[in-house]
Amino acid sequence: MHRAPRRPPPTPGAAVTDPTDAAEAATPRVLVADDHPLWLSALERDLSARGVDVVGTAADGPAAVRRTRATTPDVLVLDLNLPGMRGDEVCRALGDLPTRVLILSASGEQQDVLAAIKAGATGYLVKSASPQEIVDAVHATARGEAVFTPGLAGLVLGEFRRLRTDPAEEAAADPARPIPQLTPRETEVLRLVATGLGSKDIAAQLHLSHRTVQNHVQNTLGKLHLHNRVELVRFALAHGLEDD
Repeated sequence: MHRAPRRPPPTPGAAVTDPTDAAEAATPRVLVADDHPLWLSALERDLSARGVDVVGTAADGPAAVRRTRATTPDVLVLDLNLPGMRGDEVCRALGDLPTRVLILSASGEQQDVLAAIKAGATGYLVKSASPQEIVDAVHATARGEAVFTPGLAGLVLGEFRRLRTDPAEEAAADPARPIPQLTPRETEVLRLVATGLGSKDIAAQLHLSHRTVQNHVQNTLGKLHLHNRVELVRFALAHGLEDD
């Protein structure tokens, strides 16, 4: 299936002086799935008003899968408790697509968060987030960053550390495999990703540009055949890179 370009050309006359600024200003294509009509309508309106290209909506799990496959958006903003299929089931059904999933749920319960992330969601926000926080999270998710409501990132990282110390669970979840040859810088960036740092913090620590760090992360994802930073964190912890 042909996919529409992620990033439209700059507006004539617009001054773009930094590739990172251009990437952050790009318009992500988003599909929104929620079974509450008023919330769905308000969220679609808020995203559109802030420059996000909402390419469609869905009110249940099967429709979310069908419409995501039909439109291949950059980001699926997905409620966790949908009729027909839960959000984590939708994530698994979309595992072969490049679309990234941002869970937007009323629940902040540990089991819900971990189930969604293990199923392939890139990030998780609770619905108490402000419209601007949701928009910022959509843009970050489109760039491949893991976005969480404050407090939830530590929960996910703690679970991945626990899995690393439980060989039986880790083997069942992700069998050990050799690490492909990474450059020293890629390995260094991967180790910092495993500590939960974002691209800007890693860039400051290594005295690199934000864009350079993003390039290292994307190259590493490709070499490891992974899809997002959450999977990178788990892979790094499983192979002990955090302790190098």
